[in-house]
Amino acid sequence: MSNALILDSLRRRMRAMHSLYEDACATMKLDQVNHVERDAVLPIAFSLFHYVNMEDSAYMLISGGEAPIFDAEWATKIGIAIPDHGKQRTPEEMVAQRIGDYDGFIDYMNTVWARTEAFIADFDPAALTDLLIPKPYPPQVASTYSARVGGDEGITKLDAMECWWYQHGLRHMGEIEHARALVGLEGMTS
Repeated sequence: MSNALILDSLRRRMRAMHSLYEDACATMKLDQVNHVERDAVLPIAFSLFHYVNMEDSAYMLISGGEAPIFDAEWATKIGIAIPDHGKQRTPEEMVAQRIGDYDGFIDYMNTVWARTEAFIADFDPAALTDLLIPKPYPPQVASTYSARVGGDEGITKLDAMECWWYQHGLRHMGEIEHARALVGLEGMTS
């Protein structure tokens, strides 16, 4: 399969995955997003903010240096309880994650989606195989899923977009779909 076909598939899959988040957000209310089923069960707010913020944060490495969108102004606009994606925190810490302004969060999400999709739309298919993180991996990468996916040389830009954006986003959408059932809502797809 050519790089152009692979990139076309990635573009369509990212748009489809983003549309699941858009549909989920359009059919939830803030109290459902912030609901905690019981101790140690993360709220939907965690999965939503975590994934969007991780897509935003990973953009810097994949794009070659452009800073994340999220900053103190966005944190205030969203009213996020913990202004952190939580990757280096425990579930016990992140169970306190809450979104204060749902419309503000949706604005942030849509801003991140637009930037990612514009980047992929303009991406040179030949650059998919560019090496992003060579082996041997640093300790913070060595234990990750993307390290398992990386090839003999290391993690390429395609590996990063697939792992850090697409597969990571689907994983958290699965959590959101399950959590939606706990607040009386249906899943997103059949």
